[in-house]
Amino acid sequence: MKAAWGKLTPRQKSWTIAGTVALISLATGYGLAQLGESGQASADGAAATSACEDVLYWYDPMVPGQHFDEPGKSPFMDMQLVPKCTDEGAAAGVRIDPGLVQNFGIQTAPAEFGVLEPETTVTGVLAYNGGDVAIVQPRAGGYVQRTYGRAPDDVVSRGAPLVDILVPEWGGAQQEYLAVLGTGNEELASAARERMRLLGMPSSLISSVARTGRPHSTITVTAPVGGAITALGVRPGMTVMAGQTLAEISGFSPIWLEAAVPEVQAADVRVGQPISATLTAFPGERFAGRIIAILPSARDESRTITARAQLPNPGGRLKPGMFAQVSLASERREALLVPSEAIIRTGERTIVMVAQDEGGYMPAEVRIGREANGRIEVLAGLAPGENVVTSGQFLLDSEASLAGLDVRSVDEASAGAQRQGEAEEREPATYRATGTIDKIEPHSVTLRHGPVPRLDWPAMTMAFATEGPAQLRGFKRGDRVQFSFTQSEAGPRIVSIRKAGQ
Repeated sequence: MKAAWGKLTPRQKSWTIAGTVALISLATGYGLAQLGESGQASADGAAATSACEDVLYWYDPMVPGQHFDEPGKSPFMDMQLVPKCTDEGAAAGVRIDPGLVQNFGIQTAPAEFGVLEPETTVTGVLAYNGGDVAIVQPRAGGYVQRTYGRAPDDVVSRGAPLVDILVPEWGGAQQEYLAVLGTGNEELASAARERMRLLGMPSSLISSVARTGRPHSTITVTAPVGGAITALGVRPGMTVMAGQTLAEISGFSPIWLEAAVPEVQAADVRVGQPISATLTAFPGERFAGRIIAILPSARDESRTITARAQLPNPGGRLKPGMFAQVSLASERREALLVPSEAIIRTGERTIVMVAQDEGGYMPAEVRIGREANGRIEVLAGLAPGENVVTSGQFLLDSEASLAGLDVRSVDEASAGAQRQGEAEEREPATYRATGTIDKIEPHSVTLRHGPVPRLDWPAMTMAFATEGPAQLRGFKRGDRVQFSFTQSEAGPRIVSIRKAGQ
């Protein structure tokens, strides 16, 4: 090495020394730069960590959904990971400067209790009361002597005569009975009476034969109930047998209403649900009733189900076959309601943006129910009085997603809603009206009353439950009355009633 150095000229020696110094300087500078960068990264991570008392995880603000257990550089961007602090998770989510709220068009509305009454209008047809049908049959066979001019669709009252039937075998049995009575043998007379009963003779006829001493072999068949003759299978001169159907009588007070409900609304219909009907035959008048059955099959041609309701029909004003417009009122119940526009449906869950203090907004998951008239029922996830965002909520939801905020679950929502709902027992409201008594029954009264503005009721005829016969003592049909009543799930109930003008 020394021999080689000695052979260099002075100029070559100076260039060699300068190159060596430059290489050493370059290596030293690179090392210091790396050390400084590493120190700065460590300092940044330490500073970020020291800003949190407890770190939940680290994340890249540009990819907030990805969480990391350790600090360091983001694998997505050329930047350091940011810590998510425990106290930050408890803070009020997205914050907006109060001065910018109006510029963003953010509006809120409180969640409050109210009554949601979605109403559905469908068509219906009045029909005979299928639960009030009587089949008329003779007790014995014979010959038809008289039919009293009856025809199908005639309206008859209970006990009205329908047909006279001559029963030849009754004549012989009655003659034998009269002969036995003449002998004074009570044992034989008792056996003869039993034979006549077995032949189908009513006890009243047997007593009449014994009293008058004359046979009576013709029986008059009467209507067992009042109603319309919907089927008549007997004519004068016919021969009939015991048990043969002579006529069918169907009642129509109360009358049935068959309403065709679209299949998509089938879930909103239930037995016991109140309905009101309007008919072209009685313009301006409403008839109230309740659903008594939902038929088990849908109609293929119209995709509707049939809801069967029952309406009072005093005096038989309503006729089977009449067409009706039917309003199906859902169950009146108080619920926690918010405006429909406050709801954000993500496809996986339903959320609202809840306004908090100092311009904070927190996403909260909710469970919703029915919707009507621009409001929607909140079943869980909100407490009464919480303000939800009704305009600009999608902007806030986007900001919350970018910030990686957790959505408040239904279970985390305040339990105050349930406690308040259970604690507050509201007294039932009392309503007043004036009307005319149409029908009095042991535990109800049917009234033709005027409008009830507080319930949005027009003038109509409907039945009201009463406390019993004593409450209506001294009243009669046609009386003009003033009354007060309450409205509940079971229907309207009379609280007080007095004659108008007293």
